[in-house]
Amino acid sequence: MTDLSDATLDELREALAPRIAANAGFDGWTDAARDMAADELGVDRDVARLAFPGGAVDMIDAWFAQVDRATIEALPLDQLQAMKIRERIQVLVEARLTAMYDDRESLRRALAILALHPARAARLGWRTADLIWRRAGDTAVDYNHYTKRAILLAVYGATVTVFLDDRSDDFADTRAFLARRIEGVMRFEKFKAGMADRAEHRPSLARFVGRLRYPVR
Repeated sequence: MTDLSDATLDELREALAPRIAANAGFDGWTDAARDMAADELGVDRDVARLAFPGGAVDMIDAWFAQVDRATIEALPLDQLQAMKIRERIQVLVEARLTAMYDDRESLRRALAILALHPARAARLGWRTADLIWRRAGDTAVDYNHYTKRAILLAVYGATVTVFLDDRSDDFADTRAFLARRIEGVMRFEKFKAGMADRAEHRPSLARFVGRLRYPVR
């Protein structure tokens, strides 16, 4: 067991979060789940309470952060770089779901709590979407930065809904659902790009009038 006697609060949160999540499936995101995790790690219960001043939402936040780290560690950059962007997104989402596979009931309860805290839920969801896109190699800084993350957040949210009740082997149904959603997004992006290209080359009355007024020399 890791000695946490001199650990900072940040280190305590990181150590306690997965243990709390393991207990939350039965006890909810409660003080009891936190205290059990503290006892398992030999941490004073009062100190553990200080690590999560916001209660359940702080515990969930810390768990999601731990899941994000597990997602990154599961897929080295050299492995991702050999894939197409759509494949990178899919395997990163799948890796995140895999990290929560044994704690799906805890996830269900976490989402129910976050539904009562929409602003915090939005921040946590955006953090995950941003992490996945950055890990996939996205460097956009214009409006695409925001649209990509908003679209992924919608896809991820729908996929989690399927994931929570998936009883197929290795959550195959969830993987298939995610693949279809990503395929739909890619088709839409290609359509949008085609429309933009056609609009660029379509005859324009404004450009025609402009050339009459300011002929090219």
